[in-house]
Amino acid sequence: MKNTLLLRALRAFSRGAKPTHGRISAGGIGATIERALSAAGLSQRSDASRADRVVAHLLPREPQAEPENRSPSSAPTPHPHSGEFLSRSFTARAGTRGYKLYVPSGYRADSAAQTPLVVMLHGCTQSADDFAAGTGMNALAEQQGFIVAYPEQAGDANPSRCWNWFRPGDQQRDAGEPSLIAGITREIAAAYRVDPRRIYVAGLSAGAAMAVVLAATYPELYAAVGAHSGLPYGSAHDIPSAFGAMKNGGARASARAGANAGPAAQAVPTIVFHGDNDGTVTSRNSKAIVDQVVGAHHGEAVLVPSSHDGVTAGRRYVRTVYAAGGGSHPRVEHWTIRGGGHAWSGGSSSGSYADPQGPNASAEMIRFFYTHAR
Repeated sequence: MKNTLLLRALRAFSRGAKPTHGRISAGGIGATIERALSAAGLSQRSDASRADRVVAHLLPREPQAEPENRSPSSAPTPHPHSGEFLSRSFTARAGTRGYKLYVPSGYRADSAAQTPLVVMLHGCTQSADDFAAGTGMNALAEQQGFIVAYPEQAGDANPSRCWNWFRPGDQQRDAGEPSLIAGITREIAAAYRVDPRRIYVAGLSAGAAMAVVLAATYPELYAAVGAHSGLPYGSAHDIPSAFGAMKNGGARASARAGANAGPAAQAVPTIVFHGDNDGTVTSRNSKAIVDQVVGAHHGEAVLVPSSHDGVTAGRRYVRTVYAAGGGSHPRVEHWTIRGGGHAWSGGSSSGSYADPQGPNASAEMIRFFYTHAR
């Protein structure tokens, strides 16, 4: 049903958008996207009980290195309160974007320890606060001791606040939205004691598609990627092809998309989640993402898949890991959530597009991230 509504909106876009000097007006595009996303249920909150939320088993927190000559009296005093959730803004040639930044209470600017950074990209119609609430990533950051950044799409850049993953100008290195998100990442890394070897990016839906774009365009910056309900790199080049990819599945990276990737493009470890009942972005896209990443790894090693089924918090899943020679250190993970829709698996109903049932995608992503460093 949702796919039918999306196609109707696309047809309406094709019939009703008025050309302006040879281009489609921004207002027509925005109204069409808004109607299509609304019809597809993209403003609905999960009505599942928060009590169903499951917490995955994380790897033990890594020990924090202390300065070699620190005396007991100079050790920092732990704060009894939670961390800070700050509002920031970043401006560059491509424009300005706001972002929220969660700094855990255990962070110490005068410590020798370096802190991992996780960049989280929201989906359409979402905000930084909404995405933080739905994913529960701040609570994990407080527990595990990493910093979280939530870049926010601007309403004047996309009326539905979708990241423009489908536009050629936003699929390139040092241009458009990838340059803004990379700029935010670097700004935080310069202002805080961030470990440059442990910077990660993840997202949902349009945010997941943009996270995949960042992996292709800034592979030297991000050590691993998490994509939930997203699409592969280079799967669209405009609004119609975006709807087509969402409905039918994005193809592998095109020659044009490959040419837009950075010169240092290389395989980036990736963990993918997707519900097989997703009526907004078909789960075929998750396999396309995996195929892209596995293919990129072939220059380094042949990745051998192995799968197992399980059930967590009321949802069955299939987890497939790809490791060199079938080893125990996966470079790619693919989680298919049986019966899952267009929602963050194992999330909190306090945010939109979050399903409290199923494996905890946030915890599993952090577990995967912590096994990968530059």
